[in-house]
Amino acid sequence: MFDFKDKVAVVTGSSRGIGRAVALALARGGCALTIVYRKNRDKADEVVKLIKEMGGKAIAVQCDVSKREEVEAMFKATIDAFGKVDILVNSAGIAMRGSLLETTDEVWDSQLAVNLKGVFLCSQVAARYMVERNYGKIVNISSNSGFGIAMDGETAYGVSKAGVIQLTKSSAYELGKHNINVNCVAPGAVDTDMLRGNRSAEEYEKVLEGRRNRSSLGIIGTPEDIANAVLFFASDASRYITGKTLLVDGGRRDFL
Repeated sequence: MFDFKDKVAVVTGSSRGIGRAVALALARGGCALTIVYRKNRDKADEVVKLIKEMGGKAIAVQCDVSKREEVEAMFKATIDAFGKVDILVNSAGIAMRGSLLETTDEVWDSQLAVNLKGVFLCSQVAARYMVERNYGKIVNISSNSGFGIAMDGETAYGVSKAGVIQLTKSSAYELGKHNINVNCVAPGAVDTDMLRGNRSAEEYEKVLEGRRNRSSLGIIGTPEDIANAVLFFASDASRYITGKTLLVDGGRRDFL
């Protein structure tokens, strides 16, 4: 659909879920990839293998996106391997449920660290390389939890994702003069390990049914649905769009 030949992308959280789907979609368009993972090397290597089987180029780099020194090392590895970075997709994220009264300091701090600070650090370091070449695309993954109404049990998660939306706007404002577009995709319910969590099969099906009932289309999203939106923002087709958040949620009824 989009041509990413001669482009280089860094996709955080790309060993599974939405990040994995984004990385594979970019690779199909001819993009070279840095697959960024935090824990599961085997899953990351599997994505690299799939990309190479397509005839593409990819490396896997371990990185805790909440730690500056690891983020800087990850981008250096990308530059060493491919010579540049054109696209950054901030897809790494964690979700831990908890109400305002129940959320611990640890839960609050860990979600803000990965979901918001991680986006800030990766965007800052990537942008410094992009400014040198006067070109770049940054696509952040937020959530409808940070976009619309408050949701039960998502205090810290919702705050972190709302922060990503505002960071998108601030980054777009500052980086526009360097020909860098910064946009955001806010997914609704997507069938991933993150949504499943530790639920039993029966519990998870109840969750999915509830989410289907809230969707105007009556469906649950797939990682590929989100990847399609990311591809647009990562491509030059989005050259006249920056600072925007696209809600991809099947038309959630209480958001319309």
